[in-house]
Amino acid sequence: MTSKIPRPVWLLGWASLFTDAGTEMIYPLLPMYLARVLGASATALGIIEGVAEAVNSLLRIVSGRLSDRKSRRRSLVILGYSLSSAARPFIALTTSWTHVLVIRAADRTGKGIRGAPRDAMLARLADASSRGRIFGFHRAMDHTGAVVGPIVATVFLFFLPGHYRTLFALTAIPGALAVATLFRVREPEQEAEPTEPAERSLRLGAVAPRSGQAERLSSRLYVILAIIFLFSLGSSSDAFLLLRLTDALGSVTYVPLVWAGHHVVKASLSTWGGALSDRLGRRYVIAIGWGIYALIYLGFAIASRGSSFIVLFMVYGVHFALAEGSEKALVADLTPTNRQGTAFGLYNGVLGVGALIASVTFGFVYDRFSPAAAFGMGAVLAGTAAVLLLLVRDPDSGSLFRL
Repeated sequence: MTSKIPRPVWLLGWASLFTDAGTEMIYPLLPMYLARVLGASATALGIIEGVAEAVNSLLRIVSGRLSDRKSRRRSLVILGYSLSSAARPFIALTTSWTHVLVIRAADRTGKGIRGAPRDAMLARLADASSRGRIFGFHRAMDHTGAVVGPIVATVFLFFLPGHYRTLFALTAIPGALAVATLFRVREPEQEAEPTEPAERSLRLGAVAPRSGQAERLSSRLYVILAIIFLFSLGSSSDAFLLLRLTDALGSVTYVPLVWAGHHVVKASLSTWGGALSDRLGRRYVIAIGWGIYALIYLGFAIASRGSSFIVLFMVYGVHFALAEGSEKALVADLTPTNRQGTAFGLYNGVLGVGALIASVTFGFVYDRFSPAAAFGMGAVLAGTAAVLLLLVRDPDSGSLFRL
């Protein structure tokens, strides 16, 4: 099974693994660090995460369009990973939440530069029958890094409790390994041409290009992006889930381990979830993933015991396994090969704008009303988006939605 994964996909996966290991040495500790060390509020946390993800995703629009105009995409990928790796350790020097905001924005700027070109490279290395699996595998490697990072953080803090700044500085090591790995990646010289029969591509969600229209992005792609935007409005930063978990457990000691367990679920199921969309169809698998998301947020709204939050965190990983790779595969299905950088840029731009609105709004509701109200709001938006996605008609239909 692993022999079908091309070598460049493996190398891109290892780069993501190292990068996410560095990121996740910091991320599960960030809500506690902001609240208890720097004295920041939930609203400040929402602003930080919203701005960071918006910068990340909006830059993907620019980098995606730029990568479509370049014959090689690897240089943008290396630049993006290098910027993130250089910025991340500076969190060790922060003394206010605004410093964290600047550094997180710089980190996510690097992610924004690399994201769409990297996804376009992955799309070129798969055909319509294996895109879900390729993107799922890449997400699995990414999530494996998110398992390693929190475990390293937990072991470090066990022996050196309270030495958060030293831990943050050490994230320079996995960052350097990620950049070094990318220099071994070799891109295909030419764009791969689609080889799947038209009826197979249509069943998976692709639109067969019409004569003279190969350069255009399909109207159905924009409909799908609109629904994804609706979902993203309820998809606030995971930092709020970590804040809720920390409050329920009463201590940050085991939060990185719970976060690592969450990513074990993601890593172990993401390749399967992407491959499932190759067989069953993208929309159905994504809608199931979004439905699980809605239920998890509902659980976070009503749960009170620490053990309940731990179980919810584990099940939460199933949502990502089903939706992340499948969403990217669906975008690739609906896009001409030489416009995939642009399409992935738009996709991530939609996620970024939604993340900004969602995180700021979520933080405000969390502070002014209650955590239950904030999580309930997210559950309603996610459930609505899942229903709308299922109502989208097949691409050869005369109307957009079933009535």
